[in-house]
Amino acid sequence: MKALRIERENVTRFHEVEPVSPGLADVRVAVRHIGLCGSDYNTFKGLNPLVQLPRIPGHEIGGEILSAGTDVDAAYRPGRRVIVMPYTSCGTCSSCRKGRPNACRYNRTLGVQQDGGLAEEIVLPAEKLILNDTLPARHLALVEPLSVGFHAVGRGRVQAGETVAVLGLGMIGMGVLIGAVARGADVIAVDPSGDKRALALAFGARHALPAGGEELTREVAKLTGDDGVDVAFEAVGLPATFTQAVDLAGFSGRVVYVGYSKAPVTYQTQFFNLKELDIMGSRNATLEDFHAVVAHLETIGDRADRLISKVFPFHEAEAALPYWDDHRDALKIIIERI
Repeated sequence: MKALRIERENVTRFHEVEPVSPGLADVRVAVRHIGLCGSDYNTFKGLNPLVQLPRIPGHEIGGEILSAGTDVDAAYRPGRRVIVMPYTSCGTCSSCRKGRPNACRYNRTLGVQQDGGLAEEIVLPAEKLILNDTLPARHLALVEPLSVGFHAVGRGRVQAGETVAVLGLGMIGMGVLIGAVARGADVIAVDPSGDKRALALAFGARHALPAGGEELTREVAKLTGDDGVDVAFEAVGLPATFTQAVDLAGFSGRVVYVGYSKAPVTYQTQFFNLKELDIMGSRNATLEDFHAVVAHLETIGDRADRLISKVFPFHEAEAALPYWDDHRDALKIIIERI
């Protein structure tokens, strides 16, 4: 079986690897579409502390069932299309016991703590597959990253009529934006890229602003009548945007961190108390988030194509991460094997 490995920093190569033997509760899936994520890019650049190289990347996966074990429900029959939930959960840690397996202490995400899906096929437990024969095949690979954004919106308890700021319009930030708009919120989208700001407006943002320090804070104050936003989402992963989210949040507001900073962050912590902020992290997504995204994608149809920046055929996948390195404004790169 052919699979793409990140061998070392800035080096990807195809290799022949042994297929995994499926168990009785497992399903063999032909990988048809796989999206590249920021975690894959950071692994490629040697910046992902959770990854040991070499590693097969990829966890945003849409595929087609090849075969299923004898203990698998008959609905998982060959030819049906599936979306992969790429996380694991132990069932016993404190997060799992609280009903939040997306934040499992011992989670091993495909392509990060274990080899991922950038291969001809993958074997997974049936419980990690969502059957879907209605979405366009390419859109199956959009569900996981958008689900991470939808989960963050849930963490932020976004309600209709509230004003939210989304810092960073990568795919996760776009998921936050789309999820917040779907709940009836007014969204202020923030990103240095003019193309991404235009896309944010096309997907329902009320305002789209370039990134900036005090100027951005003043502009958001003007747009909100000096109230600040009800919820500020950080989806960049830089110290400056971590602190700016606190600046943009209004009194009794909420801050949700979806990105994580690779460098230490220094705060003026009095604003935590003076504003009585709720400050939350957000990790991965739940089955309910996946289903919510599927339902939303089914309503917007071909508009979701605008989220895809470039498609590489599988046999050219070695060029995909180097391409992203040279085109950092690309929103979503998908590798297709049909």
